[in-house]
Amino acid sequence: MNKIVRMNLYRGVFLIFLTLTTQTVLSSDVTSDRNFYQRQYCIVGAGPSGLQMGYFLERSNRDYMIFEQNNASGSFYVKYPRHRKLISINKRHTGQTNKEFNFRHDWNSLISDDESLQMRYYSKDFFPQADTYVKYLNDYATKLRLKIKYNTRISNIRKKTISEGLDVFLMDDQNGKTYSCQVMIMGTGIGTPNKPYFAGMEHTESYEDMSIDTDDFEGKSVMILGRGNSAFETADHIVGSTNVIHMMARSRVKLAWETHYVGDLRAVNDGLLDTYQLKSLDGILEASMAEVLVIKNEKNGKLALIPRDEMVVKIDLNYTTVNQTVFHKMMREIHDNFPLREEYDYIIRCLGFTYDFAIFNSTFSPEPTANGKYPTINAAYEVENITDMFVIGTSSHSLDFKKSAGGFIHGFRYTARALHHLLQYRYHNIPWPSTSQPISELVNNIIKRANEASGIYQMFTQLGDVILLHENGLYDYLEEFPLQLLHKLPEVSGRNASKVIVLSMEYGKDYSGKVLLA
Repeated sequence: MNKIVRMNLYRGVFLIFLTLTTQTVLSSDVTSDRNFYQRQYCIVGAGPSGLQMGYFLERSNRDYMIFEQNNASGSFYVKYPRHRKLISINKRHTGQTNKEFNFRHDWNSLISDDESLQMRYYSKDFFPQADTYVKYLNDYATKLRLKIKYNTRISNIRKKTISEGLDVFLMDDQNGKTYSCQVMIMGTGIGTPNKPYFAGMEHTESYEDMSIDTDDFEGKSVMILGRGNSAFETADHIVGSTNVIHMMARSRVKLAWETHYVGDLRAVNDGLLDTYQLKSLDGILEASMAEVLVIKNEKNGKLALIPRDEMVVKIDLNYTTVNQTVFHKMMREIHDNFPLREEYDYIIRCLGFTYDFAIFNSTFSPEPTANGKYPTINAAYEVENITDMFVIGTSSHSLDFKKSAGGFIHGFRYTARALHHLLQYRYHNIPWPSTSQPISELVNNIIKRANEASGIYQMFTQLGDVILLHENGLYDYLEEFPLQLLHKLPEVSGRNASKVIVLSMEYGKDYSGKVLLA
């Protein structure tokens, strides 16, 4: 049984000492089966994660192809965020020349060996424009000569047994052409708008389709459904034009500066909190859409939210457009302390995104996570119920949701590299990269990594450095290993030792549960 002892090195950094039982598991190279499939690796999606994985496969001279449904890389950013400002920081100056340290504060650049492919050379904005990022991603794909098949919409992904012990993935494009590969890597992200049904939904507008012309909201009253960054981004964009903005969501707003989770509300978007707390008409409340319905005045197009449990005038919930008399009567029946007595010109749904499971054959699909937002994967980024299918990028965030940065570029560029190392050993017998040094250099190396390393800094609690101690006075240093796989270290990395030290960065156990300001 493995023995684990944890020691606090200094605040936020831990050394974990493990004693591992000796185990050596070798993977077989299956490239001899090449005649049965067109590519060994298929990557679906040419967004940041697909490009990042493509880079690693390209540099290791693997047989791969990236399939992209649109005519350019990073097509998600052509439309999103709708109001065009990214919330990933672009800190161009740190006072340091060390690239690894500077990557701690560059949340947009992908890993590469081309020094020109850094976001600092594309924008001086601390929060760059999305259009600039599209240019960056396409330059990345072009300069690094990644193999990408554009205008190829993949669907009907399935698996077929070719012979005993050999399965291949099959998938079709929009023209009926079928492609095959041995290893499937899904980099499609979380790009499908979340559309939960509620009565009167047809009267609302969606974040993805709303107008971004502020003149359209001049002198209008607006309700925004949702309380994430897209909701607050929308409010910030139109607040200078509106009469009033109300925002409603089923749970309380969580602030990134308090929780340390980058997916929570960022300060760059939280202007509506000021206008709410400083009594400037706007408001935020907690309620579920299951508690209300949206009705529309057929005469003037005004909208209203009506508490369902207090409806005196009964209407067919399938027909929520009502005449003006009924509209006004229903409004008068709302109790006096109901906070949403306003008539609205627009109700905008900003309810986030989810994973597109429709890309798979109806009888062959990853199991969704409990909230239905992500495919269920294990610690090796492999789909739980589908062998040889892996998930990268935002859609792999189920492993560290609300814990680390794996759902964001500055996090998943490192998990993509970790997956590549796992694939190298599993399919090609190439062990996890390591450096070997005398034990006298160990402390200096640990301190240097703790002060400079970006991967373990951004993917705190998830990726850590692993030090293998040997009896001959040497040690091997493995960078950014998935900590949830520590118990399988020899099996998945091809590296082994009787004694192991792990360098991991962590917050305290209650770091996101306490109020930091009185």
